[in-house]
Amino acid sequence: MESEVNGILVAAHELEAPFNLLRQLAFSLDYADDKEDIKRVQSKMIDVSDRAIRQIQDLTKIGRLEDGLFEMEPVAVRAVCDDVVEELRYLFRFNHRDLKIEYRNRSRLVNANRDLLYSIIYNFCLNAVHYSDQEARSELVISDKNDKVRIDIRDYGPSLPIDVWRSLKKGWIEKPTSIAMRPGSSGLGLYIASKFSQYMNADVGAVRHRDGTSFFVELSPSRQASLF
Repeated sequence: MESEVNGILVAAHELEAPFNLLRQLAFSLDYADDKEDIKRVQSKMIDVSDRAIRQIQDLTKIGRLEDGLFEMEPVAVRAVCDDVVEELRYLFRFNHRDLKIEYRNRSRLVNANRDLLYSIIYNFCLNAVHYSDQEARSELVISDKNDKVRIDIRDYGPSLPIDVWRSLKKGWIEKPTSIAMRPGSSGLGLYIASKFSQYMNADVGAVRHRDGTSFFVELSPSRQASLF
């Protein structure tokens, strides 16, 4: 019971943060000097709102996973990554960050649900926004590994706490978890990625580096891939 309550508190805290930021941005409009300043603040408000809405939608999807509404199908994995990067391009640019993309995979189709896979990659990339700079860019790499298609998102932030790493090594995170060593990271996002991966029979995990962390998801190639 205590563990469940702690998870709810973490989720509530993470969902509260964007609304507090929206409130601050709304007040800052009173001090905008010109139309360009107003447009920049409004653009930031829309971006924060979109990310908060997506997180709420993802939590709603978790509650519906048992209904079997999310069909598995052949999914073009590179296209999903391209769409995520395009959606987050503004956020990386706004924060003066960069994301390097490298596609090495020969298997172009994976067995997945496109919406759930999109959310996994989105949440991993969103974490990376906080831990990349011009000297050490975040990296998104798709490769073939052990008959699986693996998507890695590498950042150069503080090392992932050992307890979170162990949970991911098991294949799942049971509840939203705060990550004290990585205050910009979303424990809620990792929980969402874990639940969606579990539903798709995909493997999710993390690699601890001396200078950061790689979060990854591994999926089975689609049997229909040979048709293409």
